[in-house]
Amino acid sequence: MFEKVEIPYGCYWSTPFARWQGSMQHLHAIKFAAYVARRELASRNIDPKFFDAGVLGLSIYQHQSFYGTPWFMGLLGAPQAPGPTVSQVCASGVRTVLMAAQEISSGLAQTVLAATADRCSNGPHTYYPAQTGTGGTGVSEDVVLDSFNCDPLGRHSMLQTAENVAAKHSISTAEQHEVVLRRYAQYQEALSGDKAFQKRYMDLPFAVPDPRFRKKAEEIDGDQGVVKSTADGLAQLKSVVEGGTVTFGGQTYPADGNAAIVVSDLGKAQELSADATVQIRILSAGQSRVKLAYMPEAPINAARLALRHANLSFKDMDAIKTHNPFAVNDIIFARDTGVRVENFNNFGCSLIWGHPQAPTAMRSVIELIEELVMRGGGYGLFTGCAAGDSAMALVLAVDNRPTG
Repeated sequence: MFEKVEIPYGCYWSTPFARWQGSMQHLHAIKFAAYVARRELASRNIDPKFFDAGVLGLSIYQHQSFYGTPWFMGLLGAPQAPGPTVSQVCASGVRTVLMAAQEISSGLAQTVLAATADRCSNGPHTYYPAQTGTGGTGVSEDVVLDSFNCDPLGRHSMLQTAENVAAKHSISTAEQHEVVLRRYAQYQEALSGDKAFQKRYMDLPFAVPDPRFRKKAEEIDGDQGVVKSTADGLAQLKSVVEGGTVTFGGQTYPADGNAAIVVSDLGKAQELSADATVQIRILSAGQSRVKLAYMPEAPINAARLALRHANLSFKDMDAIKTHNPFAVNDIIFARDTGVRVENFNNFGCSLIWGHPQAPTAMRSVIELIEELVMRGGGYGLFTGCAAGDSAMALVLAVDNRPTG
């Protein structure tokens, strides 16, 4: 699908994710992403003027975010680079990479920065005027909380979609908690060796800047807000919804952070790569949408479509990552595909390290790449759900670059 497109090895990064109202709550998401990008590019000796386009994924708007990608690229030192701003909630990470690849495939660019930035903390409180309403009174919303709690099509919450799938497929609380324990253990593997895995793509310890981005406000040693999960602790939790199955332990939490991936043509990839012998190819993508209020089922269809486009199967995958806002997601994925729960989401996932919306899937894709590189190459699949009972998936291949 993208024969002329690669991801240069090592040309990607993610901040740690901080639970909302934590250490990153005071940082403007776009300015913060540009601040991080400048540092990361400088550490790789990449001149921002190398980019001829950018794609920014943003789902929770910020002050002056009307200017989107051109503003973001200008802030990081690439004022020559145009590009679109994408809002596809949890799927924004995949969508930005896909759009960057399409820019290159269509001849519009050679090197594109696909970036994602969101801050769930201190989300906008918006008032919409309605002069024709009674007394000219408009309507208002809390963009973060109200969006979590009410799908405008069905008037249901995100949590209700997980309960609907759990009821349909007879998924118990105990089964969900087993998945949580497995995912927590996998995350601990990423922390071993002084966080050796995460340091492959994350600057740790991480210096959190002050709101004006002039000095260091504090230093954090990694993801902030991860809750230690134990069998006894989970067993004491009650379901969030009376009569339901999903506990606070069986779902993720809002967070803040950003991530980015450089996408380029073949020639630029070799020039930028930290190891030119490693080739990272984007093979295909898939998207899907399922029945209203059954969001956790959507990643299955997206994954199947992406694999079909790549002429591959689940059995061909050497590594799989999912965006799993609920443990229910991984259970139904495993049941439907035959992939064992314990055999995917190595080194961590959004169920454990939190969910800052747009950057979530992108960090998962980055971890997928690094896992494949550590394995010596192979095929990888990412799939994850998004608001509106939708999902996106991406299939990658990591190889040794052909010589001669």
